[in-house]
Amino acid sequence: MTDALTDEALHALRGNNAELFSAVYQAYAGPVLGYLTAKGVSDPEAITQDVFLAVLPRLDDIRGGAGGLRTFVFSVAHARMVDEHRKQSRAPEHHEFAPERDPRQSGSAESEAMGLLAPREVMKLLDHLGDDQREVLALRIVAGLTVEQVADIMGKSAGAVKQLQRRALMTLREHSVVKEYVSS
Repeated sequence: MTDALTDEALHALRGNNAELFSAVYQAYAGPVLGYLTAKGVSDPEAITQDVFLAVLPRLDDIRGGAGGLRTFVFSVAHARMVDEHRKQSRAPEHHEFAPERDPRQSGSAESEAMGLLAPREVMKLLDHLGDDQREVLALRIVAGLTVEQVADIMGKSAGAVKQLQRRALMTLREHSVVKEYVSS
């Protein structure tokens, strides 16, 4: 592979650090980024910038023409890559939080109560309610909808839904199976 910068171009740019750095960056930023990406660096763009920040103050000291410059740029890139891998090996592993694997969670009182009552018992309890009250409880508790959403679905006002829910819960509280569960 031929160097993008020739010895003559480097010699012509000596003394003009802004243009020299721009030419060096344009010639080697892509290959350095590719090298760091291929080597598995976690943030190759940031490390590429670090490489050129290290190269900039040393441009006047580089000997060996375009070949020496290329060797220097890639030796800095290699050193930054090694540093990054060492840093990653010492850093703790980061895992995304998965609530289903968290042993510290506990169920709600509602889910525990529903777990203790067999589905047939629940259905028998709901038989004591009117159709609208059963529908409100199903939409509010089982489906987890808001009062406004239930009102839209049922074609009732939010106040009517609240009253239906309140009356349904009062009716269920008065039933003997619920009283026994609450007292134990």
